Amino acid sequence: MAIAEGPRKTLEKLALRHAALSEEISAPDAPQRPDYPARLKELGQLDRAKSLFDRAVALEGRRAQADDLGSDPEMADLASEESAACDKEEASLQDEVVGLLVDEQTGGSRNVILEVRAGTGGDEAGLFAADLFRMYGAYAESRKWKTEILASHGTDLGGFREIIGSIQGPGAYGRLRFESGGHRVQRVPVTESSGRIHTSAATVAVLPEVEEVEVQIAKEDLRIDVMRASGPGGQSVNKTSSAVRMTHIPTGLVVSCQDEKSQHKNKARALRILRSRLYDLEAGKRDAERAEERRSQIGSGDRSARIRTYNYPQSRVTDHRIGFTSHDLDGVLSGALDPLLDALTEWDRQERLAAL
Repeated sequence: MAIAEGPRKTLEKLALRHAALSEEISAPDAPQRPDYPARLKELGQLDRAKSLFDRAVALEGRRAQADDLGSDPEMADLASEESAACDKEEASLQDEVVGLLVDEQTGGSRNVILEVRAGTGGDEAGLFAADLFRMYGAYAESRKWKTEILASHGTDLGGFREIIGSIQGPGAYGRLRFESGGHRVQRVPVTESSGRIHTSAATVAVLPEVEEVEVQIAKEDLRIDVMRASGPGGQSVNKTSSAVRMTHIPTGLVVSCQDEKSQHKNKARALRILRSRLYDLEAGKRDAERAEERRSQIGSGDRSARIRTYNYPQSRVTDHRIGFTSHDLDGVLSGALDPLLDALTEWDRQERLAAL
């Protein structure tokens, strides 16, 4: 078999789904159906799985031919060469399949809704939240991704109690999904006159951005309150009732947006954030149901766990999940996250491969 049994079975299911969708959208009345755009998009997303499955089947055929050749002493050398070529291609194909399945499980190819909130530590925690958001913005810029602030609640010292943004670019969620969790900083705050080192915290939530067709919200499930923007960052927006607080009644989720002067734009932003939170909530339930099958919590989205420490006196960044340590604190905070994210990605890849 060209690839491991578990991944192959999953790949085959995706290929069968591709075939079924192809038949559905080929029907004469398909374009008139309300779900046609969603079906068409899903089909496109499954193209890669179909291609990989076809390669796997072809490779299995080559392997069988090599085995048949090996039974003929005169063809032993040729069979050995072909078998070695199959080994090499199988290893490459296995990596591609695992990468695909990780994307399939996690929504790795999606854009991101990034939420950073100050935790314990007062004004210093707000400043740390701002540092983290700038760090992700710098990383996004290095990959030529687009960053947009959707909502923010500032502090008097220039930090943030909360800041929510979107990061749009190929593979954004796949790279940043490990950032969800508690981040801790150890440094001398700007408000500390005696030079003592304080420990403060912020939480990060990285949510996959979803489209309206994927998470539909009934109007009767929403309560929308409008008010005047207020507080740092909002006081200069305008003096009309443009700020929006949106409550999803069934779940109790609340989203507030006030950064735009237009009430309509604030509503649209709030809906983007709410859809992603609802999607993440359902994904969390599915993860919980599969928890016994997972040996790693990396990427689980557990916001309560302390995942990383930024130690200024030692210029050290430590990720506690995998024991990764870097002594390039300035580089990390300037967006040089690839070494850390590469290590987390490989760890997660090995765990998922073992689970498959």
